[in-house]
Amino acid sequence: MLIWFVILYLLFSVGVGIYASTRVHNSRDFVVAGRNLPLPIVTATVFATWFGAETVLGISATFVKEGMGGVVADPFGASMCLVIAGLFFAPLLYRMNILTIGDFYRNRYNRTVELIMTVCIMLSYLGWVSAQVTALGLVFNMVSGGSIDQQTGMYIGTAVVLGYTMFGGMWSVALLDFVQMTVIMTGMILIAILISGDVGGVGRVVDHAQAAGKLQLFPSGGLDAWVPFVGAGITMMLGSIPQQDVFQRMTSAKTEKIAVRGSVLGGVLYFAFAFVPMFLAYSATLIDPEFFNKMIEEDSQMVLPTLIMNHTPMVAQVFFFGALLSAIMSTASATLLAPSVMFTENILKHFAFKHMSDRQMLRTMRIIVLTFGVIVLAFALQSNESIFKMVENAYKVTLVGAFVPLAFGLYWKRASNQGALLSIALGLGSWLLMEIVQPDTYWPPQLIGLLFSISGMLIGSLLPNMMRDRHHTRTQT
Repeated sequence: MLIWFVILYLLFSVGVGIYASTRVHNSRDFVVAGRNLPLPIVTATVFATWFGAETVLGISATFVKEGMGGVVADPFGASMCLVIAGLFFAPLLYRMNILTIGDFYRNRYNRTVELIMTVCIMLSYLGWVSAQVTALGLVFNMVSGGSIDQQTGMYIGTAVVLGYTMFGGMWSVALLDFVQMTVIMTGMILIAILISGDVGGVGRVVDHAQAAGKLQLFPSGGLDAWVPFVGAGITMMLGSIPQQDVFQRMTSAKTEKIAVRGSVLGGVLYFAFAFVPMFLAYSATLIDPEFFNKMIEEDSQMVLPTLIMNHTPMVAQVFFFGALLSAIMSTASATLLAPSVMFTENILKHFAFKHMSDRQMLRTMRIIVLTFGVIVLAFALQSNESIFKMVENAYKVTLVGAFVPLAFGLYWKRASNQGALLSIALGLGSWLLMEIVQPDTYWPPQLIGLLFSISGMLIGSLLPNMMRDRHHTRTQT
């Protein structure tokens, strides 16, 4: 029954994608849904930005092993990213009426910055989408009782997500996100109520976690404890802001106000619901301590799905895996679409096919979505990283390379092309050097990269002007 439910749900998703394709008449419809989404759908699609495999499987697994301090990047950093993006970035970016975040770098700086930033942002999506593909394989393996192996499940899941994303673009992403958010919220709440009854109530779980030290968020100690904590938090909090999927969700709104409110509401909802999988996974350690504590050591990502399969009725299993599939597919579709759109708009259109018509551009975007999907699948099949780590690592490159040129470009008039290029060079260079030479120091390489990126922007933007003024003064003298 469970596998048939999954099949029906996947067919429904493809059907929505086909319906959404009837609303796609040009590239703007495909990329930002014609900038025509109302507040409920914008909120749903922003919520779905992060509520994926890492939230249900990755965060919950990390929490039961490391406690609250281990998940500072997500959900704390991730939810703050959406709130900050909504309040401080959405209004300015929405007014620019551009298709991609890469367009901002071209308009504010030059084509060189645009090209470098596009490549960096595209590469960051490899780990992010791969985490969703890996989770899809895991779900198919579990709901089929092992009949479908994880690799085959990854092939099937990727094919389905590619199908409806290629058909409907941002319209299919947005419409499915609204449906999927409803399924996620309903499913997670019902299962939490069911499991809390088995463990003696929410209070018992919270008290047990408190006694075990799992609810301590802030580290105790000196710099060696606080610096990694801050580095982990800002990786997703700031590194996720210059991302095409976040940008698309904000700028698909009907109005600027909807863009702001939808982003903030989506971030708040995400923060609230991210704790439900953590509660469920920790409850497992109370229901069967010996079995689940052993599983935590061997493969903590399997704790939550194993709890659902072994300790809940079929109805709960249907709701859980429906919610899990919803979470994964909503994130996977948008994160497949985002880099494909950027590659077409910011590389092919401006550097290879300068006279591409809108119809050709739309067809090319669909081809690139397919191509990127194949690349991501190959990457996921080869990766041995955990889902949580794949997602956390995805945003290091955008934190050290893309965030400073975006923030300074929006809020500092003196930010220059030289400043942006030096910021990118120093940020990426110092980060890579630290990753190679001394990755295990308590100073996270991405935090070093961010500090060097800020220094590069300041030096590159101010020094040429200072030298020019000094030369001018000497000439007058």
